[in-house]
Amino acid sequence: MKKFINATIYGNPDSHEILVENNQFKVIGNDLGDADEVIDLGGRLVLPPYVDPHLHLDYIFSGLGEGNANISGTLFEGIQRWSDNKKTLTEELVRERAMKGIQKEVSKGVQFIRTHVDITDPNLTGMKALIKLREELKSIVTLQLVAFPQEGFFRYKGAEELMEKALEMGADAAGGIPHFEISYEHGVESLRRIVDLAIKYDVMIDIHCDENDDPNSRFLEVLNALVTEKEYGEYTTASHTTSFASVENSYANKMMGLFKESKINFISCPTENAHLQGRGDTYPKRRGLTRVKELLANGNNVAFAQDSIADYWYPLGNGNMMNILDNGIHLAHYTHIDEINKAFDLITYNGANIMRVNEEYGIEAGKPANFIVLDATDAYEAIRERAEVLASVRNGEYLFKRAPRVNEIEIDFLKEL
Repeated sequence: MKKFINATIYGNPDSHEILVENNQFKVIGNDLGDADEVIDLGGRLVLPPYVDPHLHLDYIFSGLGEGNANISGTLFEGIQRWSDNKKTLTEELVRERAMKGIQKEVSKGVQFIRTHVDITDPNLTGMKALIKLREELKSIVTLQLVAFPQEGFFRYKGAEELMEKALEMGADAAGGIPHFEISYEHGVESLRRIVDLAIKYDVMIDIHCDENDDPNSRFLEVLNALVTEKEYGEYTTASHTTSFASVENSYANKMMGLFKESKINFISCPTENAHLQGRGDTYPKRRGLTRVKELLANGNNVAFAQDSIADYWYPLGNGNMMNILDNGIHLAHYTHIDEINKAFDLITYNGANIMRVNEEYGIEAGKPANFIVLDATDAYEAIRERAEVLASVRNGEYLFKRAPRVNEIEIDFLKEL
């Protein structure tokens, strides 16, 4: 039995001790008695693990190397470059890339990842590799796989059959990209069929939706209507939805009421979409985010995600969810002190809600003892200082722990004070 003392627990300010037994949280409280091992956390902030609910593990590091740069910096050039280069993809290469990406994310406190996996490939190379990794690494990280038709549900010949095969293989969610289809009608029909497939196989839905600057892009409206009709909104996520930031307020206000009714989820990818969107603007330039604050105020679940690491769409990224959070709250103006104090929800609980892993997520008695420790004493300090993760605990055991950084710079006049 282990007891962690002097903890500042996010969302539970009155409790400062954590008792862990048989890989689970036994009690959260104070003065919890004796234990075989006592770990003093020194007042540092304890959170449930970071969640990255939107990543592309099969693409990681594909954008490195001479000649791989996305010159225009646009979504569509990225898709074309991936299409040209994925023809030589192997399971071994996908595994190698994914392992590097997972290692980066886990080393920064992530324990839950939802990855989109391109199924517009007759061999389903990425899906085969990642299904194996999902099982192999389950003691370290919880992986969910989205069957994602990167080159279009209709635009890529045979994508519908490939998606169904991926779902039969065990994919956790059905994905789509309606704004990449060759017409609005094709995009609408793709959503109809994807929703029907998700219901048929009893899986979640996660759609790359309206990832553009076009205020007339309306696939979010269509998706929301379809899942409302099927009462499937809570199992559905609309990712990106950047165009929704460009629509007129009269339309947005109408849609907010419909989103509240459906309970649909949203994912925003702050760094990648800030990089991709607004490329056609002079000034003012759009920020590349959906209406994060408004959706949260509306009662919809919104999470932030990394999306890409050094691939054809985004040349940066390292799996650091603190960096994603920092960028996201600035771009969304989510920086009132009350918002900052609850902003960690955007990379913890909200992502867990999207992945529907609530039974195994959270610092509560009876749940798996999964948590991280940050080098800060409260949420405000952690976000302001962009605090590092000092430890990550999975099922009561350390995945890693590191010493806090020490400021080695000495200023003479301060030493005299």
